[in-house]
Amino acid sequence: MALVPAKQILEEAQKKGYGIGAYNVNNMEQIQAIMAAARETQSPVIIQASRGALKYSNFTYLGYLMKAAVIENPDIPVAMHLDHGNSLESAIKAIGLGFSSVMIDGSLMEDSKTTSTYDYNVKVTHSVVEYAHARGVSVEAEIGTLGGLEDGVGSGKIHLTDPSEAKKFVDETGIDSLAIAIGTSHGAYKFKGAANLDFDVLKKIRGLINIPIVLHGASSVPKELIDEVNKYGGKIQGAAGVPMASLQEAIKLGVSKINVDTDGRLAITAAIRKVFTETPEKFDLRDYLGHARTALTNLIISKMKNFGSTGHAKDYAPKTLEDMKKEYVSK
Repeated sequence: MALVPAKQILEEAQKKGYGIGAYNVNNMEQIQAIMAAARETQSPVIIQASRGALKYSNFTYLGYLMKAAVIENPDIPVAMHLDHGNSLESAIKAIGLGFSSVMIDGSLMEDSKTTSTYDYNVKVTHSVVEYAHARGVSVEAEIGTLGGLEDGVGSGKIHLTDPSEAKKFVDETGIDSLAIAIGTSHGAYKFKGAANLDFDVLKKIRGLINIPIVLHGASSVPKELIDEVNKYGGKIQGAAGVPMASLQEAIKLGVSKINVDTDGRLAITAAIRKVFTETPEKFDLRDYLGHARTALTNLIISKMKNFGSTGHAKDYAPKTLEDMKKEYVSK
């Protein structure tokens, strides 16, 4: 079984200068599509579930489906990751389901009027690090805020990460990877004008910290997918994402993990709308979900090629959570 902590996958990517896609899942077909793409390209992969996705599936259903992906793909390093956990309790629940990696996002919250957002973020993140590391599970956290909203996550406002604060935060919490804000945004409507990422901020952060860096809100929102959705009855206007060229530049400058959710939703929606429009007599869900699964597989294959992760699945011997537990304890 190739379940590994995200820490190992991301550190290997950081050493060799490629990016790892972290793909959000809600159901079986999404998981199957992502793993089919990973097999096709021989890429390590992070499959991640948000709190909303876990709640939608009554937690255990999605957890077991993600475990099935690991069992069915013993030669592919797979991390099961909690996306945007908001408390120690949410991390504990995910770890109990078998997740090998958790994100704690305390960047938007306060526990009292006398505690700053930063201080609260440090406090809750440190508590998650202590609990997770004792079980060999890696931890991602966030400094700065992204624009947009997706799955109930996001501030609606962009606050770029302060490089010196990022270093201080990493030193004080002991996290394994850091999500930063350099201009990306959740959802399909990331930019109103030109798509600009602040690479100067990224360079400064990379120069101050040595752990893997993460970009949230990094879907590209391809025009061809938007056009396909709208062609078959959709009404998505003015959507814009992060150009792949910008993501590839970010990888060159030190980003190791790229979160992708919106693009997958668009690919699935376009495929299902096409089936319903062109063959309205169809009512077997395997017909339209099968097409959706294929569309998502093809999308993820293209992402893995563009991020540079293809062919890296066998670069290293996967570490187990027990291996990581021993490493954390020895530090």
